[in-house]
Order: sequence, then structure tokens, then C-alpha cells
Amino acid sequence: MKILHQVLVGLVVAFGVCFPAGAAGEQFIPVPVYKTGPVNAVGTGLFGGFIDYLDLVNKRDGGVGGVKLVWEECETAFQVDRTVECYERLKKKGPTGASFFMPYHTGSVYALTERARADRVPIVMLGAGRADASDGRVFPYSFPIGTSYWSANTIKIRYIGNREGGMDKLKGKKIVNLHMGNAFGKETMPVLEAQAKKYGFQVAHIEIPLPGMEQQAQWLQIRQLKPDWVILNSAGVQVPAALKMAQRMGYPADRIVGGGGTSAEEDVIPAGDAAKGFVAWPLIPSGAEYPVIQEIRKVLYSGGKKGNLEDPRRIGTVFHNVGVANGIMHTEAIRVAQGKYGKKPLTGEQIQWGFEHLNIDDKRLKQLGAVGLLPNIKTSCADHEGGGAAKFHQWNGSKWVIITDWIPSDQSIVRPLIEEAAAKYAKEKGLTPRDCSKEG
Repeated sequence: MKILHQVLVGLVVAFGVCFPAGAAGEQFIPVPVYKTGPVNAVGTGLFGGFIDYLDLVNKRDGGVGGVKLVWEECETAFQVDRTVECYERLKKKGPTGASFFMPYHTGSVYALTERARADRVPIVMLGAGRADASDGRVFPYSFPIGTSYWSANTIKIRYIGNREGGMDKLKGKKIVNLHMGNAFGKETMPVLEAQAKKYGFQVAHIEIPLPGMEQQAQWLQIRQLKPDWVILNSAGVQVPAALKMAQRMGYPADRIVGGGGTSAEEDVIPAGDAAKGFVAWPLIPSGAEYPVIQEIRKVLYSGGKKGNLEDPRRIGTVFHNVGVANGIMHTEAIRVAQGKYGKKPLTGEQIQWGFEHLNIDDKRLKQLGAVGLLPNIKTSCADHEGGGAAKFHQWNGSKWVIITDWIPSDQSIVRPLIEEAAAKYAKEKGLTPRDCSKEG
């Protein structure tokens, strides 16, 4: 048995592991992937990048603080029930249980919120998830870190306002919110309504039912409404389908502003010339020039090594970079938590403290080789977003081109809505919000 264990540990170190951890000195990470289903292009790139970074940390640094990272994938096919099943199956594995859970599926975040609270397992997604969970007083184990969907939506409207010549020029404009027919697609409705009231524009919400490859009815409605702008809140096969239909209806691509699920190479290349001019907010910008991406290429893919992407040409694409950025953020939370609890395998409850005390500033980003890849992030007990900035890029027909610097969100709109929604949730669930003034 001792020899078998040594062989298994050797395989973990050499290949990055895809089987469950059990050794006392390992930090176990569940990885609920979706490499099949309607948004599999997102899942293969995102989770490939995430595992690439974990693999890099193991091979380059020997883990986090000398603690090896091990993980197990579980296929969800982008379905809520399967994601919940994966959570239940993996939450107690490893010597200390799940470090955290990263579903990257808003509906699953809603389904897991109370389970995670009870189990003391952080539910974490960079730039995604339910925005009201930014209020850590009510949602201690939920983290939409970086730029929540609500914050991103205020940035989209700021971008549109700038294109119109000023925020005052939004008055009387028509904006269509063309969204996926699930929790993710509907997430920004409250903040859009608040912005419409503040700036005086009209907003119409038009739903795309899943899977969403057929959108003629929706775009006929858009043609009838004659909006000044369309905000596209969708993902996967819906994105090229929308861009192709927009071209067919004569709607200009540069008047369509996409959300984080629309902003990758896999979203626009299938649309051909219909995508040229399309503007989107990437969760994380594309590009292989960042030192951390170069290091992943060198350590994991050079010399015929295969890494964790089936197609190495996806290194540095949006979804791969989103995964790498998540790897950075999650391992930083482990590192910060080790500063309080020691360099050993930690529980989800201990790593939750790490997520609440992140401070990824310019200095740390430089050390990580990720300047420009992530915005600055500084979380707290009360603020589980910890950022709220975004860039935009535009598809020129062959690649994404960054067209803005980091644009800050409008927290004067976002934070009151977050606190209102969180307070309502606390009342419905009979929860007493934490007193963050007592948190260390």
C-alpha cells in the first residue's frame, strides 16, 4: 500500500491529477466542469485555464505554501441539477473537504447558496454569479469577486453614454436587453431598470429560450422596436446566432454591446463577418503576452507537453484567460488564509477568511505576472465583490482589440440595490446579517 500511495502521489505531481485527493498534506479542489452542453466552448476553455494555473503552481512552486493542490473534475453539462449533484459528491473529499466550489453557472449559484452556507464551503466566481451576494453580511459564503454582473451593467451603460456623447444624451434612447432565458440572463434586469429611471432611457427585455440557435422572432421584434442599442446577455451558441440574425435584419454589430458570456473568440469566429464591429465586456481580456500566460505555455505546453487544453491554440484566448485569472484568485485566497491558519491543508471555512481578505493590488499583480489581466481586487467582510471595473474590446474581424481602459462601475446605483436585495433575502430566510465591524 505504501508503494501504491507513492506511485499515486507521483502521478498527481507529474500530471496535475484528475482523481480524488486523500493524502493528509494535500489541498482538495472540486472542479465542476461543463465540457458538454450548450456552452461547452466556455467550459472547455475556462476550466482548462483554471486547471492550467493549478498545475503551474504545483510544478513551479510545489503547491501553495508547500501544500500540493489536487482536484477532481465532475461533468455538469451546464445543468443545475447535475451541478448540485457534483457539489454533494465532492464537498467532503480530501483531508479537509472542498476548499471552495466554482460552478460558473448562475442558476447553480442560486441553488447552492444555502447548502454552501450550511456546509461552510465558499461559492466563488470571478466576475459572475448572483450580484446581491456582494453583501457579505448576508452571504458569508458567496463571492461574486471582481466585477459583478450588476456592476458590469452600469459600465456597459457608461460605455453607451460615452458613445452617445455623454450620459445626459441617453434620455429618450431605446435599449433592448436581449437575454438568455435563465437566471444568468435575467440577472441584470433590476439594475437596468434602475439605470433607465435615472438616465431616462427606455428598456425592453427580450428573452432567448435555451438553446437559442433560432432567434428570428426576437430579432423581428427588435426590428419593430428600432432600438438605439442592444445589450446581449447570453452565451454559447446563442451569440453567433444573434450576430448573424442582426446582420440579416440590418442591425449594425457596433451597436450591440455584449456581456461576459459573449466576449470570447469562440463566440464571434462562428459568426463570420457578421461579428465585425461587435463590442463586448470580457470577464478577463484575451492575450498571450501576459507573463503568467507565457509561463503556462513554457511549463505546461512546450516540448510536446499537452497541458489541460485539447487545442493549445486556445492559450491566451478569453475563456482560457478567465480560467487562469480564477486560478490566481483562488490560490491567492488559499495563500492569504495560510497566513492566518498555517501552511497546511485548510477547510472551506478557513479559506472563506482568505476570500474575505484578498488584496490583489498592482504590486501583487506584477509579482503574479498578471498586470492588466485582472482589475485590482480588495475584498472585506461586507464587500464580496471587491472591485467593480471593466474594459471593453471590439472584434475587428480577426482578433479582439481593447478599446477602453478600466472603467469603474457606478456603485451609487449598484451598492444600494445590492443591500436592498440582500436585506430582502435575509428577511425571507430569517437570517441575521453579520456585524462586519467585529470581523478581523
